[in-house]
This record gives sequence, C-alpha cells and structure tokens, in this order.
Amino acid sequence: MSARPFRVLGVQQIAIGGPSKAALRALWVDLFGLAVTGSYRSERENVDEDILVAGQGTGRVEIDLMEPIDPDKSPKVHEPRLNHLGLWIDDLPAAVTWLAAQGVRFTPGGIRKGAAGFDVCFIHPKGDAASPRSGEGVLIELVQAPAELVTAMAALARDPM
Repeated sequence: MSARPFRVLGVQQIAIGGPSKAALRALWVDLFGLAVTGSYRSERENVDEDILVAGQGTGRVEIDLMEPIDPDKSPKVHEPRLNHLGLWIDDLPAAVTWLAAQGVRFTPGGIRKGAAGFDVCFIHPKGDAASPRSGEGVLIELVQAPAELVTAMAALARDPM
C-alpha cells in the first residue's frame, strides 16, 4: 500500500433522516437551539434538507435534517435514520484516486458540488466484486476542506498546544 496522500481533518457533517423534518426540527432547533443556516432540495437525490450548524469557526459541524421528497423512491434518505457521516479531507481528488486504487467503492456521480457548496463524493456503504472495500454499512461523505481549515489544521499539527 502506497503512502496515503491525504488527511482526514475532522467531522464536517452528520446527516439525519426522517419521514418528516418537523420532528427532527423540534429536537435539533427547538430543544437543542441550533440555528437553521440553509436548505437544500434535490429531486434527483430525493431530498428536502435543512442545514443546521453546531459550534463555530473551523470546529463547526453541520447537522443536516433530511426528509425524502417521495418516501417510495430511492435514495431513501430516511432509511437508515443516521443517513451519513461527512469527513473533512485536505485533498479530495488525491483521496479519491488513492482510495479507489485500494479497492474502495464509491457511489455514482464522482466528485461534485454538495449542498453546502463544497466538493464532495461518497463512499458506498457496501462493497462489490470490483471494489470490495466500502463504508462497512455506513454511507461516508468525503468533503473537500476549505483552504483556511487545511491551513489551521496544519498549524495545529506543527504546534499541538
């Protein structure tokens, strides 16, 4: 195995699905007090999503509350309820190239703009014959970290306090 040409810098998001965003909002917005900072809707991805934020600055984590536009169509963003985990990656193209060479299976679509405007791609939750490595039952979103996060994390690595 060749040297890994990228680093995971932290958790970018946690995506939670449900049949209706109303109950999710009652918990995450009304009870926990997180602010809704955006929304995203995609017929192709069968998702109507509210974007919330916990924390501030480079340590902020997105909490995405998702409901399906049509619960009978795929992808079923509400099954499982913990839909996916997003990870900040310092060099997404290098990560995808290297991981694919290691036999990791990605979902269709390749690298593309995600709901929050960052380049993203997804590791499939299940492997197949051609690409046996996977998220081991979990859909994992790889998210290109913005330059300021890459710089901040590199500085912390040099001087960890």
